[in-house]
Amino acid sequence: METKNSTRLWKSYQKEIADDHYYYARSCIRQNFFPASEKVFLKILQEELQKDIYDDPHHTTCTGIAYHSDIIPQETTATVIARHFALMTELGYENLAISCVTSFGLYTELLETWKHFPEEEAKIRELLWKATRREFSIPKNLAHSSDIIFHNREEINNKSKRRLVNAKTGQPLKVVDHIGCHYAKLFPEKGIGGAEFPYVLTGMVESWGGQVIDYPERRHCCGFGFRQYLVMANRGYSVSNSKKKFDSMAPYEPDFIVSNCPGCSMFMDKWQYTIAEMEGTTYGKGGYGIPVLTYEEMAGLVLGYDPWDLGLQMHQVSVEPLLDKMGIDYSKPNKYKTQQPNSFPKKPLKLMV
Repeated sequence: METKNSTRLWKSYQKEIADDHYYYARSCIRQNFFPASEKVFLKILQEELQKDIYDDPHHTTCTGIAYHSDIIPQETTATVIARHFALMTELGYENLAISCVTSFGLYTELLETWKHFPEEEAKIRELLWKATRREFSIPKNLAHSSDIIFHNREEINNKSKRRLVNAKTGQPLKVVDHIGCHYAKLFPEKGIGGAEFPYVLTGMVESWGGQVIDYPERRHCCGFGFRQYLVMANRGYSVSNSKKKFDSMAPYEPDFIVSNCPGCSMFMDKWQYTIAEMEGTTYGKGGYGIPVLTYEEMAGLVLGYDPWDLGLQMHQVSVEPLLDKMGIDYSKPNKYKTQQPNSFPKKPLKLMV
């Protein structure tokens, strides 16, 4: 009886994830923090998994940061997102793949609002029509892009060139998973495993040979928080949250951190440098810091992609110690090469005024 109840309970933490035919909603900030991750996601889906996914150049920001910072009203955000739904509808797609967890939370919030208050949906449809002469259908399936990698983790494992193991000892790498708050805490039933037992990243790590580390502040916020960081006087709150997490995980000596949120990945990477400058504390064995990966970068390493094609040179914390542990060959000079070596002007540009 207890086993049946446990199985039933765990099923309630699962979610339906479409198998193919996705309309891709990019993140506005990920392309600045870790610009290769979304490109790698598309490469994995299209080339490794043979999936149909459309990357729409007409897609725009969801306005999430402005919305959560009380700069624009929900009505404006809802109309912008309704336009995204319209673009997807016009292209014949029903399954929405969302790169950013803030966007994921906003899309979910909007759909839940319309479910309970249909008059709000009617109002937004009217506003969208007046502004753009567009109409839309509600997405049939809504998934975060980490959900989709999780959904295909075993197929990725079958195609893997490397494992999340120490090449010298054969032991699993010790991994800290960090779930973005807007993925599982706003609407727990919309995330794999809910807010208490989020499994979306853990499932990837375990499938690819790693060991997930449990530690006291595992579910603690990374410290981003738009109101904390956007107001300079509040940034101490942000860095103190991150420090609390690092202090808690440090005794377990993790080999790297993986996150499914663009803000979380950026802050846990760059705040380590900040903390080192502020108080001389450096985390990780040997004082190199704890590398922080996006889930696409982690999947790319497993699939055998070149670390610099994955954009790992963009990280503040050096990734070379992790690459060495995994036995990955890499070119040190290539870390500093640009994708277009002749892209810099030979003569100073004349400023136009």
